[in-house]
Amino acid sequence: MSELIRKYNQPGPRYTSYPTVPFWKDMDIDKEAWKKSLVEAFKVRRNKEVSLYIHLPFCEQLCTFCGCHKRITKNHAVEEPYLLTVLKEWQLYTFFLGEDMVIKEIHLGGGTPTFFQPENLERLIQGIRALSLFDPNVSLSFEAHPNNTTEEHLKTFRELGFNRLSFGIQDYDPKVQKTINRIQSFEQVQSVHQLALDYGFTSVSHDIIYGLPHQTLESIQDTIAKTAQLRPHRISFYSYAHVPWIKGVGQRGYSEDDLPKNEEKQALYEYGKAELLKLGYEEIGMDHFALPEDELSIAHHKGELHRNFMGYTTQSTEVMIGLGMSAISDAWGAFAQNDKHVEDYQATINSGELAVFRGHFLSEEDEIVRRLILDLMCRYKASIPAQIAESEFINQELLQELISDELIHYKGNELEILEKGKPFLRNVCMCFDLKLNQREKREQLFSSTI
Repeated sequence: MSELIRKYNQPGPRYTSYPTVPFWKDMDIDKEAWKKSLVEAFKVRRNKEVSLYIHLPFCEQLCTFCGCHKRITKNHAVEEPYLLTVLKEWQLYTFFLGEDMVIKEIHLGGGTPTFFQPENLERLIQGIRALSLFDPNVSLSFEAHPNNTTEEHLKTFRELGFNRLSFGIQDYDPKVQKTINRIQSFEQVQSVHQLALDYGFTSVSHDIIYGLPHQTLESIQDTIAKTAQLRPHRISFYSYAHVPWIKGVGQRGYSEDDLPKNEEKQALYEYGKAELLKLGYEEIGMDHFALPEDELSIAHHKGELHRNFMGYTTQSTEVMIGLGMSAISDAWGAFAQNDKHVEDYQATINSGELAVFRGHFLSEEDEIVRRLILDLMCRYKASIPAQIAESEFINQELLQELISDELIHYKGNELEILEKGKPFLRNVCMCFDLKLNQREKREQLFSSTI
């Protein structure tokens, strides 16, 4: 395995979209064309089902591992004007899409959604409900910081119909926590985790990251052991993405020498994965594990798992609208991203215009490759259409290496990722990334795949 890690550990996308953001071609997106793409998306699907991602960017302190778009502040006066802007943005969408859209899913991400006061979050959700229809089985979820998630937060969210939340844990080791500026005790996590269960949340997820500065096999062992005590329904076991050339000051707060390297980092993953499997979790996709009774595991077995900018989901709505600063929307045939600065975003929305500033309108070829990569990410297998298999931009050298190393099985037009090959899922997808394979240099675009 060590030889394979050295061989395949190269910069590559995480494939929350295809094409990936660096290869989007519309750096000054035509807003009217974007609106038209959403209208057409609903016409093609003959329904008006939609998922909402709402980006709540504020955090009281900087976690230095974080790659998200955020604003660090302790000034909670920013809450109300920001949320009013989000509601105005949704109203702009309802103006041309209609108030008969059916919301299948809402996810609050950040930033730190629990930075916001419960009464303000309630005002946000009730405001959206007043402007649109909610599916009877709507999925409502939010991301939470264990240190500032209060009982009132949990009570309010449950009363609003939320049944799923995700706690950002990362690692329990004090040295690691100090380095990444994310100090939270196991006792605090245990308390708020149990409180969520007491309030009736049916799916509680924990995010754990491997590859953090000063992280060791011993610290991962301790983190997994503590996690086992709480037994969350889902676990996201992520590889730390070290991209200081993109994220700047935060990720430059420690040296690359502080990070576990290649085989050492992979050993953290292999240990964590093995322990999670022993604990009864199932590997349902890249970085994701769930208990067999969790709806993600059930969807995985049924071949119904979906993946978008919110991650893995059971909701297969192909239209997703992102609200808030930096949020990304997806009309299946087009992507659009909002302004990445709070002030610019708010000024544009409050002037009566959508805040999208860049995007990509997918070609027929893009859509075919997108579906192929989605199948690989959600099902570990895909049928390769002839027009893609015959493209000059398929990375045939990488593909043949993956076959030779017995990481994938590829016969006819059917490709399956073998158990040994699952840690190299991103590499498999890269074989068919026609945009990536046309570019000679990629070092400064993505984090390493391992």
